[in-house]
Amino acid sequence: MLSRPKPGESEVDLLRFQSQFLATGAVPAVQLVKKGNRGGGNTNLDQPLLQDRRDVVTLDNLPDSPPALVPAPPKRARPSLGCPLPEHEDPEEKLNRHDQHITAVLTKIIERDTSSVTVNLPLPSGVAFPPVFHRSQERQGNSTSGKRSIFAQEIAAKRASEARVPPVREVVSTLDPPERAASCEALTPREQGGQLLWGSCSFQGPHLVTGKGLRSQDAEQEAQTIHEENIAKLQTMAPEEILQEQQRLLAQLDPSLVAFLRSHGRTHKQAGEKATEEQRPGRHSAEVTGEEPVVPTSASEPRQEDGPDPGAPALALPVTPHKEWVHMDTVELEKLHWTQDLPPLRKQRTQERMQARFNLQGELLAPDVDLPTHLGLHHHGEEAERAGYSLQELFHLTRSQVSQQRALALHVLAQVIGRAQAGEFGDRLVGSVLRLLLDAGFLFLLRFSLDDRVDGVIAAAVRALRALLVAPGDEELLDSTFSWYHGALVFPLMPGQEDKEDDEDEGEEPLVEEAKRKSSEEGNQPASDLARRDVIKGLLATNLLPRLRYVLEVTCPAPSVVLDILAVLIRLARHSLESATRVLECPRLIETVVREFLPTSWSPVGVGPAPSLHKVPCATAMKLLRVLASAGRNIAARLLSSFDLRSRLCRFIAEAPQEMALPPEEAETLSTEAFRLWAVAASYGQGADLYRELYPVLMRALQAVPEELSMQPPRPLSLQRIASLLTLLAHLTLAASSTAPEPSSDGAGASVSATPSSITWTQVSGLQPLVEHCLRQTLKLLPRPEMWQVLGPVPTACLLFLDAYYQAWSQQPSLCPGDWLQDMERLSESLLLPLLRTPTLGSLWDSLGSCSPLCNPQFCVRAPEALPSLVSLGSTGGRPSLSLAGSASPFPFLTALLSLFNTLARIHKGLCDQLATVLAAPGLQNYFRQCLAPVAAPHLTPFSAWALRHEYHLQYLALILAQRAATTQPVLAINAALHHSMVLALLSRLLPGSEHLAHELLLSCVFRLEFLPERASGGPEAADFSDRLSLGSSKDSGCGRGALLAQACQDFPSIRSCYLTHCSLARASLLASQALYRGELQRVPGLLLPLPKEPLLPTDWPFLPLIHLYHQASDTPSGLPPADTVGTALRALQWVLVLESWRPQVLWTVPPAARLARLMCVFLVDSELFRETPIQHLVAALLARLCQPQVLRDLKLDCPLPGLASFPDLYASFLEHFEAVSYGDHLFGALVLLPLQRRFSVALRLALFGEHVGALRALGLPLTQLPVSLECYTEPPEDNLALLQLYFRALVTGALCPRWCPVLYAVAVAHVNSFLFSQDPRSSDEVKAARRSLLQKTSLLADEGLRQHLLHYKLPNSALPEGFELYPQLPPLRQQYLQRVTSGMLQNGVSEA
Repeated sequence: MLSRPKPGESEVDLLRFQSQFLATGAVPAVQLVKKGNRGGGNTNLDQPLLQDRRDVVTLDNLPDSPPALVPAPPKRARPSLGCPLPEHEDPEEKLNRHDQHITAVLTKIIERDTSSVTVNLPLPSGVAFPPVFHRSQERQGNSTSGKRSIFAQEIAAKRASEARVPPVREVVSTLDPPERAASCEALTPREQGGQLLWGSCSFQGPHLVTGKGLRSQDAEQEAQTIHEENIAKLQTMAPEEILQEQQRLLAQLDPSLVAFLRSHGRTHKQAGEKATEEQRPGRHSAEVTGEEPVVPTSASEPRQEDGPDPGAPALALPVTPHKEWVHMDTVELEKLHWTQDLPPLRKQRTQERMQARFNLQGELLAPDVDLPTHLGLHHHGEEAERAGYSLQELFHLTRSQVSQQRALALHVLAQVIGRAQAGEFGDRLVGSVLRLLLDAGFLFLLRFSLDDRVDGVIAAAVRALRALLVAPGDEELLDSTFSWYHGALVFPLMPGQEDKEDDEDEGEEPLVEEAKRKSSEEGNQPASDLARRDVIKGLLATNLLPRLRYVLEVTCPAPSVVLDILAVLIRLARHSLESATRVLECPRLIETVVREFLPTSWSPVGVGPAPSLHKVPCATAMKLLRVLASAGRNIAARLLSSFDLRSRLCRFIAEAPQEMALPPEEAETLSTEAFRLWAVAASYGQGADLYRELYPVLMRALQAVPEELSMQPPRPLSLQRIASLLTLLAHLTLAASSTAPEPSSDGAGASVSATPSSITWTQVSGLQPLVEHCLRQTLKLLPRPEMWQVLGPVPTACLLFLDAYYQAWSQQPSLCPGDWLQDMERLSESLLLPLLRTPTLGSLWDSLGSCSPLCNPQFCVRAPEALPSLVSLGSTGGRPSLSLAGSASPFPFLTALLSLFNTLARIHKGLCDQLATVLAAPGLQNYFRQCLAPVAAPHLTPFSAWALRHEYHLQYLALILAQRAATTQPVLAINAALHHSMVLALLSRLLPGSEHLAHELLLSCVFRLEFLPERASGGPEAADFSDRLSLGSSKDSGCGRGALLAQACQDFPSIRSCYLTHCSLARASLLASQALYRGELQRVPGLLLPLPKEPLLPTDWPFLPLIHLYHQASDTPSGLPPADTVGTALRALQWVLVLESWRPQVLWTVPPAARLARLMCVFLVDSELFRETPIQHLVAALLARLCQPQVLRDLKLDCPLPGLASFPDLYASFLEHFEAVSYGDHLFGALVLLPLQRRFSVALRLALFGEHVGALRALGLPLTQLPVSLECYTEPPEDNLALLQLYFRALVTGALCPRWCPVLYAVAVAHVNSFLFSQDPRSSDEVKAARRSLLQKTSLLADEGLRQHLLHYKLPNSALPEGFELYPQLPPLRQQYLQRVTSGMLQNGVSEA
């Protein structure tokens, strides 16, 4: 048996006893039982005792050195018996971790700093020891002690008594009120004034200067001395002087310091009043301190800060505070100002801008509007009297800790954005609201709010995000034009990129590699930089899509939130192909949309707001899939194959809208979107296998169309569904064409899968009679404009179906051509020709000009809140009825009609003459003339690009029909010239996506001789006659302009091939455009057009071959000219001459300076091209046209030129080339002399006379061949002193001689003579000295002829050999001035000698 430890045994003995006890394995006297968790409530009593888990103390591993002093771990509460320590935490390990050495309990000892502690000496006492306190002596009536100990009460009483003892004692008896009144009456008048100023103050002693902080023991005595001096000084001053001195001090001091001093004095005053009230009951105070006088701030208005007047309340508070209230024992009045009534609203009497404030509905409030406070619009500190909240205050509220406040702020901001985009603010605000919000980080504020845990905040953030991204009218506009001619094709709603892509096929980077490169570059940029250039890309970089998916899938939000999220996803998909791909590839996003919002079975939903949209079909979800499919054929194929859309299309199309268990409007919209989604897939040749399954359904729906059209009043949603059905049938009919194109070998064609269509012609041949019947029924309403406008796109869709039907029928090789030709004749005679004779159709042609965005640029004005980083169509202000997208617009119907006419004329050429009579409509002719008027073209905006594309479709189809008619019958000369001018104008306006149209115009219309009636009506002869009248010269008829024009007309085939080569477009874009417009569905890459950054061809496209020759010659290292340089330059110059002579309005958009620069490129190509005789004749003719007075007036060389960095740089290289290879060529010299006119920049003349003086010897152009008047070079007189000195030096040195440079010799003589005899009194001393010096040097010239020319010059005259007239003798004034200068020179010479 083990013995217990005995006294005197050490720790070693204790450890030995412990080892023996553990070795024997005896049962301990105390058992340790582990209880269960507090929450469980059950204890496992059967668990074995914890005998092996005991704390064992050893000294073997005790370190010798103490550990580093670290802060002790935070203390924790001791666990109760019912809540033991966690099981995973071992007490031994915790002890070893936190108690490694015995010195760990010792911490660093730092002596307390008592330097600033006030040491109070004990009070003097007459006894040796302080009295002993006994419990029996406890104070009676002290009810405030509570649980405080006797010692604490004594210490508190001691400190209070010490605080009441003043440092300087002045025994003053307290006067009773009658005695004080008597004393006041006994004072002198001056003393009464002083007493009036400071006698009513209640604080004693100095309060500002207290001596605190001074180390001297008599600091308080010094403060009291200063106080007494101040009182004595104030007593010697009159009240007026005191007030004047006070005002001077207040003006010098900081206002914040003054406010602090006043609050300090008010605090002491309140303390003094409180002490006075306590002493008032019956006994007087034994000792009081001296009073300090207090002076009011103004003689007229008392100080409000010093406390309330005894006769009036301090503040007009809504409630009166009581001391019994919590924390109201001391009333701080300055903190209760907010409970007062608002100050009166100040009227704005100046033009100073004020901060914009909005109400809770996002409406802008006027600065002077007075609204009641119960509306909740005054909870802000700045401008408290004004109602509403500023954007800064709303931003601050979005960071509130209260979720309701955050949601309210986001809701108000969403309302503000919606009203700003709708244009409600107009010019009432300075700057853009959207730009201000985005610059302040609103985009990322919304993104952070989406991560909130509160559903209300998430809903408000989604609503604000939709208001920011989705313009209200964009989707309605695009949906209403879906059934137009190529209406499903849209431009991406993304900002234009700064870097311009190379349009040449050879230098083109593959699209896939280019997309990868751009995505990798953008992935390395922060989201803020991306959002600054593109808001959508910045949002996608913040993982927006996974968060939206989470909200849809997990939180199950309200129906409004679901619709907002789907609208945001649609906007993201319209941004670009890359964004649509990211939406598609977001994990579980599209699966969630299809599963939750496009179910195949659902519970019936009644009319009214639904509690939830989950597991209920949603038309917006179907529209999202349609927009995604429009981005590319690969996305459409993935949607059809991976998300089981075929079964859902069958589900929503097979059942009529009225039979769906959905609200009527939702059912109509859902059926319409299902038709559109199928139509988009069919435009790629996909989804054709569904046609056989749904053929009965489609036929039943088509047969019901006449009945729905006859319903009164017509239902707009039903008409949209009918138009979508007809568009779907048109695409399915095109898919039945058996002439599938062969796979191409290029990269663009290889990436598109070409699968044969599963629809045969026999399956669609029965649709035409039903659609034709619908068209006839709608055309009956054409004379009734109000009914015709309600029909919407139904007649347009019918015409486009017939166009696709006859196009596909004509491509069936197994059918007899006579069948479709007869059917075309039947349709033309029974329907189309009678339609052309109706006067109502003429009214549609007449309204083209009023609805044209090209003729009315105000339709395309950018929205006031449009941002370059957030693209929208800007149609939020509504669409007028007389506009391209309005209800009364004739463009969709007439464009579809012209498309049908072109198809019939191309297939059946016998109908071409009859159908071409539509081109004689006066309204169409007037519309073409308006389009050719010299007005400013609309600025290229997203909406203008969309609208102009549809307008260009009508122009193109009309011009192609005119070209077809021109091949079969003679065209009137006036109509032919009008059509040709329209073709040339349209070619320079076409936008990206219309490459096929530009190629067809170049191929068939631009260089068609039938459109040039001048060639056969005396045009060349008239050109020669015009030149003789204007130039007064009789040139050889073989090289005149008429002969050149006649030769150009004969060379039109070569000219066309030249421009087809040099104006070629990117091959991939051209193939994609051809597939779209030709109906080759298997080759259509997508319905998303290229970004419209600029037109396809530049405005100076006639000069493109010359520009290409110049660049090729500059890039060739060997210096050899490109192949066929002469032929290319000849064809280009011929075509430019034809346009300058017969179509000058085409080149109006090209500045004359740009045309001059293009002609200079001909001479810079190589050293021999300009020597060719045909090139010489053509350049001379073009230079003569450029030097006409009406053109020369607009020649400006100092303005920016398209495609040219700097004209002086080009002219410098031109001079260098002239000096090297010209050999005195007169035409080359004429081009050199043209920019040297006096009205142009002096830098051009300095470049010739300063850096290229050697070129003067080759400028031998005679005065009679100068293309412009000599006065253009001599007037006004030259005022550049450096150039005048260069003129004089060139004349004196002989570099400028009349034999080899007659033009510039006459110019230099004229300017030097004008400078020598100038008498301008405003001339500087330097100019006067230079004038005297040149005149003196001139008088001493050895060359008598040059001296005679410089002194006796009179007027320019190009008819004389010298180019100017001379005075027989100098005028008297000039003679006297010359003698005075020369005599002064002689006197100076004598004095120097």
